Amino acid sequence: MVFNAPTRFTLFKQRRKKLIEKIKERHGAGHGVVVVSAGFETDRHIFRQESSFYYLTGINEPAALLFLYLDGREVVYLPKFGTPRTQWVSVSLSGPHDAKRVEVDEIRYLGAATAGYSFRPVFEREKYADAVKALEQDVADKARVFSLLDRSNEGYFMHINLFEKFQQWIPGLEQVTHDVSSLLHGVRRIKDEYELDLIFKAVQITSMAQKTAATMMDSGKFEYEVQAAVECVFTHVAAAKPAFPSIVATGKNTTILHYMQRDGKLNNGDLVVIDIGAEYGFYAADITRTYPVGGTFSPRQREVYNIVLETQMYIEELARPGMYLKSAQYPERSLHHLAVKFLEKKGYAQYFCHGIGHYLGLDVHDVGDYNSPLQAGDVFTIEPGVYIPEENIGVRIEDDYVMADDGAVCLSYELPKQADEIEAMMQGM
Repeated sequence: MVFNAPTRFTLFKQRRKKLIEKIKERHGAGHGVVVVSAGFETDRHIFRQESSFYYLTGINEPAALLFLYLDGREVVYLPKFGTPRTQWVSVSLSGPHDAKRVEVDEIRYLGAATAGYSFRPVFEREKYADAVKALEQDVADKARVFSLLDRSNEGYFMHINLFEKFQQWIPGLEQVTHDVSSLLHGVRRIKDEYELDLIFKAVQITSMAQKTAATMMDSGKFEYEVQAAVECVFTHVAAAKPAFPSIVATGKNTTILHYMQRDGKLNNGDLVVIDIGAEYGFYAADITRTYPVGGTFSPRQREVYNIVLETQMYIEELARPGMYLKSAQYPERSLHHLAVKFLEKKGYAQYFCHGIGHYLGLDVHDVGDYNSPLQAGDVFTIEPGVYIPEENIGVRIEDDYVMADDGAVCLSYELPKQADEIEAMMQGM
C-alpha cells in the first residue's frame, strides 16, 4: 500500500488550467503571470512539499518556482547546486530535460549556484537572478503578477517572505501584484476522484492505527507507548507519516484540546483521547476516538460519551449541500451552531469549546471558505467534544466525511464508535 508518486502529470496540468480560467474570470485576460514557490527543506525534518505548489505541479523538489502565464506558458525554475544533489538525497526532478515529463513548457535555473546540495531559505538575489530578470521583464511589459499571499495560511510563510524580497528587488512589482489565494483555495476545496481515493486510504490506515491503540489501554502504560504503536502502524502498513502531531491524552490531559506532551501514565478509571491521522500521498486523515483505561466505561463516562456520540450523529444527519460548517450569519444552517444548540438542551454546551469540524485534504486543516456553504466534493470532519476538567473527563469523537449530492458520507464508517463497540474493540473482539 506504499504510495507511488505519479508518473503522469496531466492531472496537475488540468489544475493549472482551471486556476488560470478562474483568474481570467475575475481579473480579465491579457498579460499576466502567476508566481508560486515550493517549500524549503531543513536538516531537522523530512522535506514535505508546500501543499498548493504540489497541487499545481505534482513536483516534490524544494525551493522551486512556478511561473504560470495567462497565455498558457508554464515555466518551472529549479535551484542550481554546487554539489551533485543526487549523491546526497533522492531527486525526482533534476534539470531542464525533465520539462516534457512533468508537462511544463520549460525548466530553467533560478540563478547562480549555491554551495552544497541544499538550497536554504536565505534569499540572496544572485541565487534568484534569472527568475528575477524574467519577472522584471514581465513588469516592464505591463504584466499583472498574481501570487498566493494569504497571511492567515502558515504554509505560505516562506513564499510570502520570498515574494517580499522580489518586491524589494523589482521596482513596480508591488503595485501590479494581486493575491489569488482565495481562487486557488476554491479550486483545491472540491476533491476529485484521485484525491478521494488517497484520502480514503489515509482513513483506512488511520483506522488500523486506532484499532491497535484500542488494545493498549492498560493501566501503567504511558501515552508515548501508545503514540509509538500508532505511528508504527502508519509506517508498517504504508510507509506513511503522521499528518499532524499525534494526540494521545489521558486523565486530565483529555481536556487539553491539542495536548502533545505524551508523558502521562494511563490509570484505571481514566479516559484516553486518541486524535490521529496518517498522511498518504500528501493527503490527510483525522480521526478521534475516546477509550476507557481497562476496557470499561464508568456510568458517568458512558453518559458523557453517549452525549458526544448523539451530537455527532445528529449533525451527520443534518449535513448536506447548502449547510455551513460554521456561519454566524446563517446560524440556522450552521452545523456548529446547531451542535451548540443540541448540547445546550443536554446541558453540556459550556463544555464544548471548539468548532464542529474543518475541511480536510492536502492539509489536515485544509483550505476552504467557511463563509461558503457545503457542496458536493467537500471533505470535512465532524468532531463534537465535551471537556470537563473538574472531573478529568474529556471525550471527542471525530470522523471524516465527503459531501455527496444528497448528504454526507462517512469515510471512516468501519471504525467502531458505539460505547459497547469500543469496549469490544478494546478486548480484541
